[in-house]
Amino acid sequence: MASVYKSFTANDVTNTRTLLNESIPVTGSIISGTYSYNNIKTYSHGMFTSMYDYPYLSSSANHIFDTTVVIGTQSGLYSSVTSQQAKKAAIYNQMAQVLVGFDETGSVRRFDEDGTLTTGSKIDGGFVISLSRLLVKDEIKKGTFSLELGVSGTYNQPSDFTKRLVITDSGAASNYRVNSPAGEYGILYASSSGATQVFATASKQAGGASAQPVGLVYYQAGIVVLNAQYLFYTDTEGGLLTSSVAPNGVVSGSGGSLTSILTTLPIDSGSYFLYNRFYNMSFNNTTELNSTVYFCRVNHNEFNYSANPTYLTGSQIRVKTRRTDPPVAYITSVGMYSADRELLAVAKLSEPLRKDPNNELTLRVRLDY
Repeated sequence: MASVYKSFTANDVTNTRTLLNESIPVTGSIISGTYSYNNIKTYSHGMFTSMYDYPYLSSSANHIFDTTVVIGTQSGLYSSVTSQQAKKAAIYNQMAQVLVGFDETGSVRRFDEDGTLTTGSKIDGGFVISLSRLLVKDEIKKGTFSLELGVSGTYNQPSDFTKRLVITDSGAASNYRVNSPAGEYGILYASSSGATQVFATASKQAGGASAQPVGLVYYQAGIVVLNAQYLFYTDTEGGLLTSSVAPNGVVSGSGGSLTSILTTLPIDSGSYFLYNRFYNMSFNNTTELNSTVYFCRVNHNEFNYSANPTYLTGSQIRVKTRRTDPPVAYITSVGMYSADRELLAVAKLSEPLRKDPNNELTLRVRLDY
């Protein structure tokens, strides 16, 4: 326990904030590859499907995200839902309460395509991808999210991903929304990848003058909301994809249209049509590191003596050979104390520092949290 204490002044303490970013790739082979079946876990309640980076029964597996299908009660298709209607609506309302909030009347707001919450089209049905906190950390870095989906007539084979839909938060680094109770979020836009143009008009692509929003990404929550209207296409349902790409756009064949995915299929089966189209997903996560830096200033006339009992022998300082020699001490640690002198933390130096009346020291102690 120290016997001499020194208080900090306002000039001795400062706070810093550092953002650490890490690139997170989620390759399609994990989700839609040949051996991905054991990576996908379904549940008896059927409300969502979980994805792992390894067979989920293995102790080495890490949970990476969940997928689910949602539909709002104000959707024109809601009355036609024959499979898990209550669950799809309940999940939609739960997500909307957390991510969009309530209006002036106390009603839950609907997901909004352009983020204005008042004007513009609404997202009343689609997919929700909830990313694991293990991957997202404190938040997704704005402008880095990318999701590629195969749009060929079939899926789950390498040749089926020659034509892809690329969904990004283009321009979100400087143009994002802050009117969500869950924090900041960006608008998702789509572009095509591959030899075949999959958009009806080029201006609909990300960066175009009339780019069409296809979803939302909530950065702090780590949640992605995709509007099924623009991912699944038939000649009668509209959307971004041209009918020449596949009979039903992203999903071909019977039971793969927007209507069937939202209405007649259970949630885990609807999610199946999405994750089997995964080609790649990537983003940069962010870890916010807050620090308090304490400048421990040791003046020339301070801490020249040690509190160690072995410093003295026979009332004499061991390190002095003559009476006229200056006192000498070696600083090895810095103790941080509360106002009532209770030891809270100890910082260790890499090597002892000599201290005598002829020198002064400033020790920089950083506390991260």
